[in-house]
Amino acid sequence: MAEAAQPSRRSEQLGEEIEERIVTGRYPPGFRLDEQDLAAEFGVSRTPIREALIYLASSGLVETRPRRGAIVAELSPTRLCEMFEVMAELEAMCGRLAARRITQEEQAALLEAHRACESARDADDPDTYYRLNEVFHQQIYQASHNSFLAEQADLLHRRLRPYRRLQLRVRNRMKTSYSEHQHIVDLILAGESDQAATTLRSHVVVQGERFADLISSLAELQSRLGTHAA
Repeated sequence: MAEAAQPSRRSEQLGEEIEERIVTGRYPPGFRLDEQDLAAEFGVSRTPIREALIYLASSGLVETRPRRGAIVAELSPTRLCEMFEVMAELEAMCGRLAARRITQEEQAALLEAHRACESARDADDPDTYYRLNEVFHQQIYQASHNSFLAEQADLLHRRLRPYRRLQLRVRNRMKTSYSEHQHIVDLILAGESDQAATTLRSHVVVQGERFADLISSLAELQSRLGTHAA
């Protein structure tokens, strides 16, 4: 299957806004995402809306159905938890292999991505931090030198993108995330493959209190959007 074309910056911004509305329930499962209505709502042409919907469909947030067009996909809390469990295992595998296979050039790239996250953390900017966080994790995927594993990790990462972004709005999560990154970097550069895998697994998996925090954040944003829409 061919990969979806990368969206323009404008369509990417629109995609992020639509993502958040889907995650917070403003656009509930089964909701029809009409290109013309969305273009009018956002004050843009249909082209960037179409690009945004194509990209969201490639990540699984949106489904395209005959005679109905783009529809918001169903995703239960149980399914979300299961997906994070699989994501954690994929990242653990990437971390284990990266600790064994990372090159000097890739070490430098990983450190550069880590330092960029530090600047966003210090600025208390969770959205910028998330975009840089994606680069950080991509560096680990590539350093695994297993292209199939990297592709699968990237696909699921994109599917969970809005939820991983939303987690960073939980109090102190961004600072905690950066501290975990530091430990991950240290372990990978030291070649501690098993410990790198264990730490990455813990960093990504969303269970217990972290899952409760995520669901609480979803409910809070849904309530806020509902108040604004009233």
